[in-house]
Amino acid sequence: MHSKTWNASLVDRLSTSRVWKTIQLSTRDRVLAILRNGIQRGELVMQDHSGVHVFGTPSPGLPRATISVFNDNLWVRVALTHDLGLSEAYMNGEFDTPDLKGLLNLWLENRDTLEDLPTILTSVLSYASGLFIKLFGQTLSMSETNASLVYDTSNEFFRCFLSEEMMYSCALWGKEENGVRGDLTVGSTPGDLEAAQQRKIRHILSKARVKPGHRVLEIGSGWGAMALEAARMGCIVDTITLSREQQTLVQTQAIQSGVEDRIRVHLLDYRQLPESFKDAFDAVISSEMIEHVGLGYHAKFFQVIDWALNPHRGMAVITSTTRPENRYSEIQSDDFARHYHWPNAFLPCATSLASTAQTVLKGRLVLESIENHGIHYPRTLREWGRRFERNFDDAVVDQLKSKFEDLDKTENLAAFKRKWKYLFVYAEVGFARAYTSVGCWTFARPENISEPCD
Repeated sequence: MHSKTWNASLVDRLSTSRVWKTIQLSTRDRVLAILRNGIQRGELVMQDHSGVHVFGTPSPGLPRATISVFNDNLWVRVALTHDLGLSEAYMNGEFDTPDLKGLLNLWLENRDTLEDLPTILTSVLSYASGLFIKLFGQTLSMSETNASLVYDTSNEFFRCFLSEEMMYSCALWGKEENGVRGDLTVGSTPGDLEAAQQRKIRHILSKARVKPGHRVLEIGSGWGAMALEAARMGCIVDTITLSREQQTLVQTQAIQSGVEDRIRVHLLDYRQLPESFKDAFDAVISSEMIEHVGLGYHAKFFQVIDWALNPHRGMAVITSTTRPENRYSEIQSDDFARHYHWPNAFLPCATSLASTAQTVLKGRLVLESIENHGIHYPRTLREWGRRFERNFDDAVVDQLKSKFEDLDKTENLAAFKRKWKYLFVYAEVGFARAYTSVGCWTFARPENISEPCD
């Protein structure tokens, strides 16, 4: 379970003081004034204890959102940390909306004109959080803590919304599933998500040019889908993770699939690989794990790949969530996703990662291609959200409660569930607007052609 943000802790402490109501109301007046001037594209209809407030004007093609405010803590949270505060207010049930996607689209549509929401103090604290993440967020000890917070929640919990093979990354949708909007135009059918995830797995293995007998190093096991498929193809796979839950499940699935002799699952940081791995691998694959590496360790990450790969014919394929170049920054402060789902994560941009590889390795790995898979993520997230709503049942809840005592409290369990509902929509909106994306980089050893062509 994740610790509270500083602003959430502050709200909790102040809420029992005699001046709290005064703070709430004065903050409310400030936030409403900013919304009155800041909502310029689309319309926000808000109802609270004083009545209905309308901001902006309805316009074709622009988002419209309606929210009901139940607790004046909302105003303080938003004033303190802007969109992070909004997410915490939602998690705590302090407001609700029939269209969370519409609200988040409206927020992004007007982000430039809502610049007055953060105060100087919150801007300073936001920068400080980003600096802390950059300097200390991905040390060896912190990386282990980060991984445990995310992936050791419960295998059964993740099973309730992931596809059958439990791939927790962007699927690739094809015409067989009616494309990236097929769930919206004709509806989902059973097996669509599994087919799209299998397509992604095979695409990455194809980019890595793996063949029977090849040795493959996977940095970031997940729940084993990539490693299992490579092993079924006849590869020898070493896969590393910092999650004990993941290690246990991958080992179990390898036995069940009859490939336990071709998969070794190591509870290990990528910075601690054994000497026997040097020059040993035909391919290194890492699927949406480098977000956990951090900018300060990108150079080390590529040095490890270079060290582990066959010096003559090695391939490397990396996928990652990205920021576009116009939003890229080396200081990335705490936000909803970074605090509550992927602690201390850092998002590269497409060009920064390629540039780092060249700067560090001096051409020992050649960039073969960069692909943008961003349009495939919104449907992936919608499918996860639907499965979550369908499968988050008493059995899953009982399993979570057995591990996390805090979830015995009704309000904590409700906040946990709303946290995940918020994530699926929050991330969908970001990818659908290209506010974030996901890239796939393929690197090859020099003069390592994919097939004879003369």
